[in-house]
Amino acid sequence: MVEARRIGVLLPSSNTTMEPELYRMAPPDVTIHTARMMLKQVTAEGLKRMADGAAEASAMLGSAGVDILIYGCTSGSLIRGKEWEAKLVTDLSKATGIPAISTGGAVVEALRTLEVKHVGLATPYIDEINELEKRFLEGYGIHVRAMKGLGIMDNHRISMIDADRVRALAREVSHDVEGVFISCTNLPAVELIEDLEVELRAPVITSNQASIWSALKALNTKGKKGYGNLMNL
Repeated sequence: MVEARRIGVLLPSSNTTMEPELYRMAPPDVTIHTARMMLKQVTAEGLKRMADGAAEASAMLGSAGVDILIYGCTSGSLIRGKEWEAKLVTDLSKATGIPAISTGGAVVEALRTLEVKHVGLATPYIDEINELEKRFLEGYGIHVRAMKGLGIMDNHRISMIDADRVRALAREVSHDVEGVFISCTNLPAVELIEDLEVELRAPVITSNQASIWSALKALNTKGKKGYGNLMNL
């Protein structure tokens, strides 16, 4: 019997979306295991404080024998810029001896793989976080041509945003771009990807889709089809 491979996810404490979405996209022989870091408000200060819990969370996941770690928060992984994100991933890997990625880094990898250089950015965030995310992406040569946020700080509220509102948000940033990125691991979106790609005639990337795709790629396997073009690569 082949032992299941394990993905460890460092997750904001108030996130209730990432785990079920990852399980939808993961193949049967991959299991998802999580440890939480305290976060209630999606603000720059709240995300920086959350990062203080990364070492403890990664140590707990390491004891579960996971094969790879995901820092599972988009804004939290890019809040201090590209150099900090790279150091965060390196430090987690060094501390645990386990390969590590972040959602922010996975999104950049996904956009580059899909050759999306001009992107529409749809988020649930406040303007402060949107601007930091724009700066992060543009630091990698990915130009944000359209950007719209919903202005929500309460992370628990983000998980309750309905599909129609997410779909409308994606449409709003879809003009004159090569792809649309729907940001936030707590924003329910993966079930919309395929229909949006058909409607918008462009790749659609979400935080959770990019995270699982990048982790599975590192494990030399693929996820389930039906969640966008990225998952077929």
